Amino acid sequence: MITLVANMQAKPGKENELEAALQVHFPKVQLEKGTAAYVLHRSTEKVGQFFFYEKYQDQQALDYHGSTPYLKELFSSIADLLLEKPEVKLYEEVAAISR
Repeated sequence: MITLVANMQAKPGKENELEAALQVHFPKVQLEKGTAAYVLHRSTEKVGQFFFYEKYQDQQALDYHGSTPYLKELFSSIADLLLEKPEVKLYEEVAAISR
């Protein structure tokens, strides 16, 4: 499994608009083969901060997700809503407990 985490900070006053934009493509991502988890979080401590937690079965699934037209459209649509470029990191799963 490959895990992608991404932190995003909305510009002041753009928090609700960013949150709505980030949720729009969930139905499409749900149909992607190889996407094991795709979770959007909103910070309880910092207004306008969002965190994505994504799990993919393999690099091919992650590459597919990254190449979809709707993801490219998402990034172009939220560029003006972000305070700074999203911070994205990749991890390999070492151990897990799932319930």
